[in-house]
Amino acid sequence: MIAGSSTPRPYRGRLAPSPTGQLHLGHARTFWVAQQRARQRHGSLVLRIEDLDRERSRSEWDTAIVEDLRWFGFQWQEGPDCGGPDGPYRQTERMPLYRAAFQQLQAGGWVYPCACSRKDVLRALQAPHAGEDEPIYPGTCRPDRRSGRNPAGDPLDASAASAGPPNHPASRKINWRYRVPDGEIISFRDGGYGPQQFVAGKDFGDFIVWRHDGVPAYQLAVVVDDARMSITEVVRGEDLLKSTARQLLLYRALGQPVPQFYHCPLMTDEKGVRLAKRHEALSLRHLRAQGISPAQLRAQW
Repeated sequence: MIAGSSTPRPYRGRLAPSPTGQLHLGHARTFWVAQQRARQRHGSLVLRIEDLDRERSRSEWDTAIVEDLRWFGFQWQEGPDCGGPDGPYRQTERMPLYRAAFQQLQAGGWVYPCACSRKDVLRALQAPHAGEDEPIYPGTCRPDRRSGRNPAGDPLDASAASAGPPNHPASRKINWRYRVPDGEIISFRDGGYGPQQFVAGKDFGDFIVWRHDGVPAYQLAVVVDDARMSITEVVRGEDLLKSTARQLLLYRALGQPVPQFYHCPLMTDEKGVRLAKRHEALSLRHLRAQGISPAQLRAQW
């Protein structure tokens, strides 16, 4: 079991939207829970823009996030618009922190180079949602700890393993996976869904932490950010419950305090489909243009 930190710390929550589309009502409801929990504990709230997906992120959506959240009634004490001691508050401006964490994982032998599955590599930038989680990695490139060879009998690429910074030329065609401890039960108590447990190697496999193009995957970036920003509780959607197990392993490998977790039910449309950024009719921007007030929207929850 990997438990949360038992040392009391001042409550710090966070809002962590991605500028890959317009925020919808589901985002607002989950974020509202985060804000209410921070207020109930006389804590602070941090706004962090998770813009590592450079192909899908847009500056206009970055601007709209702040405008729409302010309109809805959110108030944060730190963020890209107001600054703070733990900035910068956009992930694309925090690359040195991610590189340092990756090098720590590399030095500790927690990761290995992998040259397969472009689809998984692309997906690694994004938070995995229910039904969209990556398949269990078959271990094609996973080296044996003793022999240093993968299942095909090929030796571990020494130049890749000692490449240094992830942007080094020797690392350009190599992605890096975290080696999960097969069979270990990763358990935690979630504030919203109670006791949870996942079996490493069965419920999830070796996962990507660093892409060949020098960008950290979602799992590593959020752990580094939440640790460096001293977040004490992570409030997010229930589709990220399994990601918590992966992230607990990273917290342990990096020697960082583990926050508490509180997962919220997902909001669905009239057909029971999880809301996504393609649901423009339920975006905060569209609802605002229709003259609907935030109070009216919150009254329907």
